Amino acid sequence: MLGWGNQFNICCFLDNHNYHFLHTGVECVLAAGAVNAVSASAGNAFEALRLFSDTFSNDWLFGHFNYDLKSETEDVAFSVKEDRVLFPDLFFFIPETIIILGRNEISISSQTHTHQQVFDELCAANISNIAAQSITFSQRFSQAEYIATINNLKKHILRGDCYEINFCMEFFAQNISINASQTYLSLSSVSPNPFAAYYKLNDKYLLCASPERYLKKTGNKILSQPIKGTSQRNHTNRLQDEQYKQQLYESVKERAENVMVVDLVRNDLSKVCREGSVQVDELFGMYTFPQVHQMISTISGTIKSDLHWLDAIKATFPMGSMTGAPKKKVIELIDRYEKSKRGIFSGAVGYITPDNDFDFNVVIRSLMYNETNRYLSYQVGSGITYYCDPQMEYEECLLKAEGIKKLFC
Repeated sequence: MLGWGNQFNICCFLDNHNYHFLHTGVECVLAAGAVNAVSASAGNAFEALRLFSDTFSNDWLFGHFNYDLKSETEDVAFSVKEDRVLFPDLFFFIPETIIILGRNEISISSQTHTHQQVFDELCAANISNIAAQSITFSQRFSQAEYIATINNLKKHILRGDCYEINFCMEFFAQNISINASQTYLSLSSVSPNPFAAYYKLNDKYLLCASPERYLKKTGNKILSQPIKGTSQRNHTNRLQDEQYKQQLYESVKERAENVMVVDLVRNDLSKVCREGSVQVDELFGMYTFPQVHQMISTISGTIKSDLHWLDAIKATFPMGSMTGAPKKKVIELIDRYEKSKRGIFSGAVGYITPDNDFDFNVVIRSLMYNETNRYLSYQVGSGITYYCDPQMEYEECLLKAEGIKKLFC
């Protein structure tokens, strides 16, 4: 599917990697080619998407929300930092062809080919097997700069400006050429995750190994599954691995972070859900992934019947797990202290069905690549609270980046 879809200038490949958690969505889906599309910059982006969605209400839409749409949802200033990857703030397209892979069947819908043509081409498609080159990434923050910045953020917390803030730093390489589809397959091999995505928008690529769901709507039900709490793994010692997992579950610091984001999500969902319907379905859920153990909570609600599907996005974006609390203030602090524009990182990629259901991930554990600029980037972050240890937060960031670093050693 990926090899066939990659021939198009625009494609979106979403893969669950056979995770069967509660609320699992589509196993694997490919949207290839664009019959029509909407692209917009922050300022009027959501209104442009609303009009596009209403005009083509019987079609599937695939695409993304950039983190920088924060200026529309939270009434904060536009970021003036440089963006070298250059995904538009918002982009959605109606695909020429949709291929959905289930456990026991494959569904093909195409506006340009017969089902048999697509299936035959699909079976013949492949991806060139090119060995990954060795790449050395530079950091926007030195270790000393990172620790100094975390200490400054802790001063803001002490003053009462905020309770928790998600702080990120960028690793980047310039004058680099990669085979994007092969790199994605390598990333998926090293770090298969349930919200993985290969997203190609002409010369811009997102290679995503995300474990996190941002928001899902099914009928009148919506749910969010924020991640807060990370622990290393030990693949050679099962007992030690379980101890790491138990330590994460019992950590007062990690639980405090998780509760903060749960409360933030509850507040966000209450803006668009029926009174009394917002609930915490799972608190401090423990989930194991290839590189790390994670603490995930699930919050759900019943959306008000008179609202547009897009209202749920506007009420909750950017997601609390990638900002902090209170959201508006921490977004301002993020823009003040981070050195890189986030762009599509900590945004969301996903789809909207003809029934106005949707499912979006959180863009983390991802490579961003601009083929024209020959610029390759990834960002990592962690939740900062007053009692956090800056050195340990720095090490957590490096741990989260491990799956990507392994690709280029």
